[in-house]
Amino acid sequence: MSLSRRRFVQGTAVATGTALLTPTLAQTAHAAGSVTVSAAGVTLVGQTDGSLLIQDGAGVDRVLVPYFMLKDSVLGQQRTYGGTPTLTTLADGSSAIQMAYVLSSGAPGVTVTGVFAAKPNQAELSWTVAGSSTLTPTGFMVGRTVSAATAAETYEPVTVWNRDTGGGVPYETNAGATYVETWADMQGFFYLAATTPAYTNATWMHAPGTSTGSDSAATSATLVLGGTRPRSAGAIATGAGLGVDAWTDQPFNLWNTPGAAMTLNAQVANGGAASQPVTVTWWAKDFAGQQIAGGTVSATVAAGAVWNGSFPVTGPAQGIVFTEVQAVAGSASAFARTNLAVLPDFAYQGGSTSMFGLANYPWLLKPNQAAVLGLLKTMGIKWIRNAYSGAPGIDTATLDANGILHNVELGAIPLNGTAAQISAWADASVATCTSSGAKHFEVGNELNQPWMSGQGADVYVRDGLQPIHDRLTAAGSAVKVSNCGLGGMDYNWTANFYAAGGWPLIDAFAIHPGRGNFTADYAPDPSTWTQGGTGTYWNFYGAVTKARQTVDTYGGGKALWLTEAYAPTRPNVWWSDTYRTAAENIVLSLALAKVQGVELVQWYQLHDSTIHHPQEADPTDVEYHSGMMMRDTSPKPSMLAYATVARALDQATFLRWLTFSDPLIKGLVFTTPNGPVSILWSRHDGYVLNADHGTGTGYATPEPWTDVWPTKTQVSAHTGTASGTVTVTDCVGRQSTLQASDFAVTLTLDGAPRIVWGLAENADWKTS
Repeated sequence: MSLSRRRFVQGTAVATGTALLTPTLAQTAHAAGSVTVSAAGVTLVGQTDGSLLIQDGAGVDRVLVPYFMLKDSVLGQQRTYGGTPTLTTLADGSSAIQMAYVLSSGAPGVTVTGVFAAKPNQAELSWTVAGSSTLTPTGFMVGRTVSAATAAETYEPVTVWNRDTGGGVPYETNAGATYVETWADMQGFFYLAATTPAYTNATWMHAPGTSTGSDSAATSATLVLGGTRPRSAGAIATGAGLGVDAWTDQPFNLWNTPGAAMTLNAQVANGGAASQPVTVTWWAKDFAGQQIAGGTVSATVAAGAVWNGSFPVTGPAQGIVFTEVQAVAGSASAFARTNLAVLPDFAYQGGSTSMFGLANYPWLLKPNQAAVLGLLKTMGIKWIRNAYSGAPGIDTATLDANGILHNVELGAIPLNGTAAQISAWADASVATCTSSGAKHFEVGNELNQPWMSGQGADVYVRDGLQPIHDRLTAAGSAVKVSNCGLGGMDYNWTANFYAAGGWPLIDAFAIHPGRGNFTADYAPDPSTWTQGGTGTYWNFYGAVTKARQTVDTYGGGKALWLTEAYAPTRPNVWWSDTYRTAAENIVLSLALAKVQGVELVQWYQLHDSTIHHPQEADPTDVEYHSGMMMRDTSPKPSMLAYATVARALDQATFLRWLTFSDPLIKGLVFTTPNGPVSILWSRHDGYVLNADHGTGTGYATPEPWTDVWPTKTQVSAHTGTASGTVTVTDCVGRQSTLQASDFAVTLTLDGAPRIVWGLAENADWKTS
């Protein structure tokens, strides 16, 4: 069934459970001696050469599973070389194919048995290995050949959404993974409970197993055929009852037209054994929490089938829309969330003077490289921290062609190594840097651990920084060099670095000002910083201010770079930002960086999840929640915040702090080619976020549309003209206007920064 074939009744989607396959092609004849089992939409053929042929309901060959490979710590990797198929009866009384595989003489006493069952629209495949006490089941592999594929196989994790029993925001957890096969008329999903895509290649699919005894282990995979999505395939393959997915057909769920007509797609999968009546409820809320769309649909979904629906949503002029789709069938329920957004195009003018960059590689090129490249340009990202030949992400030639500047950060320094090791590393690193066309070379990453111990600075200068400096200097290179970006503003390590002669070797001083549950402008005196995972050492503005003081004190005209900056949104822990405060703090962090004359800020990172576990979910690891985009590539408020402040401060120069009569009202004013722009906020509610947390790490994180600032303060600001329009922009780019009267306008401020156009440079009424 085509995913795009949907019917609408008064703007609400209506559909029924549908079979996943539409038979279209002729049956393939089965060889003599083969055995066959079938179910609706699928036929399995156990062949006399030991292979398994999987066909769709029309008898069209889809996948061949020719062999299995085990791994053993003594025997090594051992693949099958044939097998004998027979029919067997499963516990539920249904028939299945049993394959007694043949192994080489290199695996004496070892047996491999496959059992293959046909279920509606799916092939359940399992293998048991026995006869060796030294099996390594994590290395089991399944061979597969896809017939007449029209696209390369892709890896798609399967996740499920959860509600925290302690309250807070919903979050995703892993629920297996799929390898997606594509044909002209359908898709297939190899579902596995676990796999490592780096171990999978064109011949072998990584299918790690588990031990079942002292000398045995087992693994399994399920191929789901038809018009599902990965999450639905997971629900069907595992018999999990209901599965729900929500998405749009727009890259990143992002539109560039104010008031765009957006379409939210939904799919409900029935992984149960019987048809089920399902109630589907959906809603869409704006940044203020107002429900702007929603409804309820009833459908009957057949076993192993899906229901598809589409729902209309009208986008804002600029901003974000939060959505949820929930399916309920009796006592069972499942739900999914995704975000939609509008971000109009903008012509950035900052060029090479722009400070706005991205840390890490833009490594997740989904839906494709061109779309990711366009997103970077839309957001105002002018710098990429790491790009070189062989690196993940967008190649340097494409970045160059699109006016995006790029640097390198290279580590693996052989500290305390031999002279030959150090020389070889330095030669290779400089070659990588120069061949990439990098503008900056950051030599290593966060080598100041343990934080504030001061350890290792002298060895780093000797074995890492000095060799790089010497080679670049000898080559007459114009590449600028920085120290390894420090984790936090580690002034003890920096002092030792200076004493070891490192300062003259750098063009820029680089730090990574991590931040906990503090507002971005929190700046405690460095002498009071506390250490530990939740210490005040992890503050943004205090760290940047101390770094600026250090650069000025040590001299030499060094630039100041923030080669990583963060606003992580790990769910339901008090140490992280909420989705809303992350956006607020991105605006404030980037503005305050400009206040301190920071030349380059590289934000960590574009997407949630990690480069080694792309689009997987882990609610316990902050590394999975540092992106400006959600795991499904939809925008967080953070993404809009980055673009909003990048636009406001494009070509901006910091002028001064604004000082109102109320000392808790804070403000900055910048000059721009379009006139002064101010950023204003209040600290009447303090600098500590999630301050009502308990003694544990858990915290019921507010929903992203929840305003966390209870105190609203009215402030009179000077407009410089007797009348006129003042435009107030919030952290996601939503705008409102006020009319000035008698050279003044009254603003309502709280802890969220507002970007204000139309005020005088002396908005605080100061005359000097």
